[in-house]
Amino acid sequence: MTSERIYVGSYTSQAGGGDGIAFGPLDGIQTVATVADPSFLVRSADGRFLYSTDETDDGSVAAFAIQPDGGLELLNQQPTGGVHPCHVAIDPSGRYLLSANYTSGSVAVHPLNEDGSLGERAYFVQRSGIGPNADRQEGPHAHQIAFDPAGAYVFDIDLGSDTVYSSTLGADGSLHEVDRLRIHPGAGPRHMVFHPTAGAAYVINELDSTLTVCSYADGKLQIVQTASTRPADSPGENYPAELLISADGRFLYGSNRGDNTIAVFAVADGGLSVELVQTVASGGDWPRHLAFSNDGTQLYAANERSDQIAVFAIGNGLLTDLGTTVSWPKPVCVLPV
Repeated sequence: MTSERIYVGSYTSQAGGGDGIAFGPLDGIQTVATVADPSFLVRSADGRFLYSTDETDDGSVAAFAIQPDGGLELLNQQPTGGVHPCHVAIDPSGRYLLSANYTSGSVAVHPLNEDGSLGERAYFVQRSGIGPNADRQEGPHAHQIAFDPAGAYVFDIDLGSDTVYSSTLGADGSLHEVDRLRIHPGAGPRHMVFHPTAGAAYVINELDSTLTVCSYADGKLQIVQTASTRPADSPGENYPAELLISADGRFLYGSNRGDNTIAVFAVADGGLSVELVQTVASGGDWPRHLAFSNDGTQLYAANERSDQIAVFAIGNGLLTDLGTTVSWPKPVCVLPV
């Protein structure tokens, strides 16, 4: 079992849920911060601070100082102005924390103070629009904040309106829209990643189990391919969640909730085409989040409904289940340190 230590975010409000954020080696994680529904975690570039969503009705984000032993000291919390924030990201300059409010479909921007604490909200944008899926697309649902490799543009992905918004981030924290990518109706875009070196980006779609491949330049995306995250004729319902890309840009990894698999795509043609080359059982039920180990040789899958984190070896891009299972209640985010 790897000696790497991880932070784990959990749902606390679900039956059988955890108490907050956990930390430790795989064989010894324990709660280090009690906070409500910390469903996504991010660490500052210098490793001194950790930030979490509080995915509650009265949405907020929390700032923690990381202690020498990995423990967390709560610095403060700030309201996002939205409902159920489900994703946070730090802008490349390190000045702002951006959050996506899922249920209310909005994006909030908070300044980061020198002591790591969160300032009062500097900017807020409410998205609008609907999609053809009456149950899931009755309104906007912001699901992720992403930055391009150059850090020049910020993207917010809206599942409810099948839209990816592209903006620049002003010095005052304001967002200035540059472009919009319309994914095919009913796709339900959830998360995206950029190719590390090529002009390409990839969007995983929750509502129809597809992966959208895009060319990318100067803040603008154009669709060039749509691929399924499942083998042909797969039965039952399925809802993709997380998407990762290898450091060399040769492989993509997507989680399939329902099929309970991890889909592996080989990337070709300068990043502009993908091929599904493997689907492997996720090691549990409902894999919401995936994360690479720091050295990129392993992958963690947080299986929310079976209360376990599975560990996979990565060899030539493909996954092998190591049989290592970490038990933790309702794990939905893994952050290796």
